[in-house]
Amino acid sequence: MTGSRPILSVIIVAYRSRDELPACLASLPRELLGRPVEICVVNNSPGDGVAAWLAAEFPAVRCIEIGANLGFGRANNLGYRATTGECVLFLNPDTVCNAPALEHCVRRVLTETDIGLLSPRLELADGSMDLACRRGIPTLWDGFCRASGLAAAFPRTALLAGYNLTHLPKDGTYEVGAINGAFLLARRAVLEETGQFDESFFMYGDDLDLCIRVARAGLKVVYDGRVRITHLKGQSVAKEYGTMASAIFDANRDVYLKHFGASAFARLKWRAMFGLWKRVALLRARWRGHRQVRPL
Repeated sequence: MTGSRPILSVIIVAYRSRDELPACLASLPRELLGRPVEICVVNNSPGDGVAAWLAAEFPAVRCIEIGANLGFGRANNLGYRATTGECVLFLNPDTVCNAPALEHCVRRVLTETDIGLLSPRLELADGSMDLACRRGIPTLWDGFCRASGLAAAFPRTALLAGYNLTHLPKDGTYEVGAINGAFLLARRAVLEETGQFDESFFMYGDDLDLCIRVARAGLKVVYDGRVRITHLKGQSVAKEYGTMASAIFDANRDVYLKHFGASAFARLKWRAMFGLWKRVALLRARWRGHRQVRPL
């Protein structure tokens, strides 16, 4: 490995993630395309022993202890400023990567400079697709289809599946409205142009906000289903379903107020619609016994 600038900085925000980090870190290569990969863990749960454990088990991984829970976006921005890689990957600790998928994705963002953000296919532990890894920017109609169950009942119908884009091939690659904050890859030059995470979002909504800003800068948000990584999501969320679901809806409402709430009427519309979507979705989840957060 040469002493050149890292080709990739992997930034992982940890919050009570001691059990998830070993598999995540072990899955990350230390070199791609002949250049080094740097890994930075920002620990949002001080006093949990993660820093000492990392020093012993993964000494090459940089750990930033911040003494408090700063929130997802602010902690990611801190890791961003502490790293230097030509590409930046914001990665959740509940993921398991592989070198071929990462190399494919990094090569794409370096050679296709019209790509602003990119995600591979994210798969759950059972092999099913994490639908949040490719999304549209939902309209009122998309929200109705999602909350009412029409989208789930007719997943191959484009008119009804505009939120999770289930009518599109999962093994294809194409431009989408948004990708999941569990895996967000960009060139550093893109993030310098668009800015990183909006720190006014403590948790949730910040990935959608970033995707909207990148697209408005004239760059593509791309899903590439030809390669995949594993996303072991939902383990902690399921324990506090109601609270987490409400937080997701409220955060996404705030994204819409920021980007689509220029008029008083628009703000009233989005407040009313997100409130309705939240109530309907929570009622449907309780009725069906779901314990996974499914926004909109």
